Amino acid sequence: MSPVLLPGSVDQQGRPAAVGVMGGGQLGRMFVHAAQTLGFEVVVLDPDANSPAGAAAQTQIQTAYLDAGGLAELARRCVAITTEFENVPAEALKTLAQQRPVAPSGEAVAVCQDRAAEKAHFAGCGVPCAPYAVIAMAEQLAAVDEALLPGILKTARLGYDGKGQVRVRSRAELEQAWAELKQAPCVLEQMLPLEREISVIVARSAAGEIVHFPVQQNLHRDGILALTQVPAPDVSAALQQEAVACARRIAESLNYVGVLCVEFFVLRDGRLVANEMAPRPHNSGHYSIDACDLSQFDCQLRAMTGLPLVQPRLHSPCAMVNLLGDLWFDDQGRQRTPAWDQLLALPGVHLHLYGKTEARAGRKMGHLTLTAATAEQALATANRAAALLGLPGF
Repeated sequence: MSPVLLPGSVDQQGRPAAVGVMGGGQLGRMFVHAAQTLGFEVVVLDPDANSPAGAAAQTQIQTAYLDAGGLAELARRCVAITTEFENVPAEALKTLAQQRPVAPSGEAVAVCQDRAAEKAHFAGCGVPCAPYAVIAMAEQLAAVDEALLPGILKTARLGYDGKGQVRVRSRAELEQAWAELKQAPCVLEQMLPLEREISVIVARSAAGEIVHFPVQQNLHRDGILALTQVPAPDVSAALQQEAVACARRIAESLNYVGVLCVEFFVLRDGRLVANEMAPRPHNSGHYSIDACDLSQFDCQLRAMTGLPLVQPRLHSPCAMVNLLGDLWFDDQGRQRTPAWDQLLALPGVHLHLYGKTEARAGRKMGHLTLTAATAEQALATANRAAALLGLPGF
């Protein structure tokens, strides 16, 4: 087991100890803030010179994720390393782990990066998921059971926020969709009657300590998370306990170290099925910065440095709203600045902007967390905020 890295530690040159993060997006940026709060310096590795995390960190190594020189420099500068992006090559994490503690491990990330491996892992843990078939060659396409249709064809790798997914109702549509996806390895999932979507975030240490955040109830629009509510208003206590137990079992069976999010579908008949998992903090957990006594990024830092993991507590009911790049344009497509001053006049509003230099439709530019004395008040404020921003209500 790696030694505990205490806040305020210094390296052999007497400088503040640095932790590393692979990936420079908004998740990395929020991790940087959490690490700096405890006195750690942060080194980010990302190929983008204008990465949000790189702008907040002490140092950015601007190289490709598999660049040998960049990985060597990250290992030299840091005492422990994590990732903020599930599509960072698992091989890069395995290379870094030869020299430094890396959490999560490349082996765990590799499972999360491949939908077929992920679903096999769910099954191995006894966690139910949607019926599915792996399609990597024409013979597998021809052998697909008609019972899986209608379904959703998903690329096995590199899909996120609804990308790399096609709904198919017939065998002809399935064949066309696979061709459109360039015959990449895919998973066909049976379309199930969904009631709602929820997620569970757990954090686990190398010593096997494991804690979890409250169950999050999520609303997606166009494949992108639009709203998260905590506590989950429409999920029974028994189902919440089942979701937490499943997420813990998945993390333990991976021998996982770090923060892991498991997304679930709640079906109309009340059953729970696992959808997918992310080997990092998750969009649905951003509320934890403002509504919990420990955020998911605090737990990410604690897990990778061996510091104690304490069960996070929700101190304020809340709603979290994603802010996409569409908000930066009016109905005629002209660029504008959203009415932040009016928004910040609302009670319990916490605005987080990610420092991205270019707004684009569908691009995550920031989020709002609305905290209140009750969940009903938080949702009401979220709807007032949506009206000010020109978003549909919740």
